Amino acid sequence: MITSLINTLSMPTPLLSRHVAVIGAGAAGLVAARELRREGHQVVVFERENQIGGTWVYDSRVEPDPLGLDPTRPIIHSSLYSSLRTNLPREVMGFVDYPFTARNGENRDPRMYPGHREVLLYLQDFAKEFEIEELVRFETEVVYVGLVEESKKWKVRFKKKRFGVDLNDEVYDAVVVCNGHYTQPFPAEIPGISCWPGKQIHSHNYRVPEPFQDKVVVLIGNSSSGLDISREIAGVAKEVHVTARSVARETYAKQPGYDNLWLHSMIESAREDCSVVFQNGRIVPADIILHCTGYKYHFPFLETNGIVTVDDNRVGPLYKHVFPPSLAPWLSFVGLPWKVIPFPLCEFQSKWISGILSGRLVLPPQEEMTKDVESFYLSLGASKIPKRYTHNIGDHQFDYDNWLAAQCGCECVEEWRKQMYISSSKRKRLVPDTYRDEWDDEHILLEAYEDFSKYTSKG
Repeated sequence: MITSLINTLSMPTPLLSRHVAVIGAGAAGLVAARELRREGHQVVVFERENQIGGTWVYDSRVEPDPLGLDPTRPIIHSSLYSSLRTNLPREVMGFVDYPFTARNGENRDPRMYPGHREVLLYLQDFAKEFEIEELVRFETEVVYVGLVEESKKWKVRFKKKRFGVDLNDEVYDAVVVCNGHYTQPFPAEIPGISCWPGKQIHSHNYRVPEPFQDKVVVLIGNSSSGLDISREIAGVAKEVHVTARSVARETYAKQPGYDNLWLHSMIESAREDCSVVFQNGRIVPADIILHCTGYKYHFPFLETNGIVTVDDNRVGPLYKHVFPPSLAPWLSFVGLPWKVIPFPLCEFQSKWISGILSGRLVLPPQEEMTKDVESFYLSLGASKIPKRYTHNIGDHQFDYDNWLAAQCGCECVEEWRKQMYISSSKRKRLVPDTYRDEWDDEHILLEAYEDFSKYTSKG
């Protein structure tokens, strides 16, 4: 009997299989589904569109409300513009064990910084390789996710696009939210804008430059989309004036290589005579204000009785950007951090979530997670970092990824990936017009492909 008892105590705890709903079949949802199934969970992926890819599915249509303020407007999920190319090398972007290498085939894009269609094809290849599409319910919109009364389970209410308003309910052990954050525009607030008679548009509804022909455009935002779009429309517009929060108050500078592109400090006000006044004192009569100002986190289907909120674009409280402490591990979020390499980050988060749901990994007690979140928020406040930057982890993304990797017991981020990201980011700032087509750090590229050689799943 003693021997039997010792053998029983030494046996590993059996892993649990959960019934898990994944909301969204973009990059985050696909890798979450793969990791959940690898861990032995039963997975259903809900996708409102008719194909996988999320924001990487280009749609030439735009919304009728160009600023995206009307909550009743028909929603176009993707924010891609026609000419968009990645702002990271493809080698950096790929999932850890499914390298994003150039592939042979008709209409494939072999460039180091490929166009958006190549990213979609990569995600389609990934889904096919790991047989993920069989888990996806296409054209199925989730309209409600909430706790079942007196239970830790979740009710998921959904409707099929082809069958109108008919609603269906299903119950799941856990829900993983992967609906992306590039759909709900976050336009800038401009003093006097209500009386300004010109046209406004958010980059969510930008597709091609032709509508800006011979116009004077004020473009707000100087991150990746702002850099790309300002230079593209400068080819057809009369003038383009770029303004950004990060620009010094006195700035007024014509951009190298352009006769009609200027960089300004922030807008001070907009006037009834259609002029825009900048903090540097310049006054520009403008036809269009184009907001390249980012997006709001938006979960219209999620009901947590006020436990999870979005406050000035902070989704919280979340432990490590993933778990609400009082609802963990039954509700989780994948892909919220920004200014990051998104695919590997989503992969690490998904491994962590999957292992915790199965019981192979363990979260800290709720009280400890809550204290960690509070400490994190206090540190942001002490550093005078606004709430809206809570999920901007660009400066410490590799520490974050490596922390997740350590929790999961897997390898940390490859050094070549980190160095390639740093090199690419530096070149983007120095030579924004040419960085995609020039690459000097061949030793980093060689290290990447040496690392890729250990995976047999590449095409």
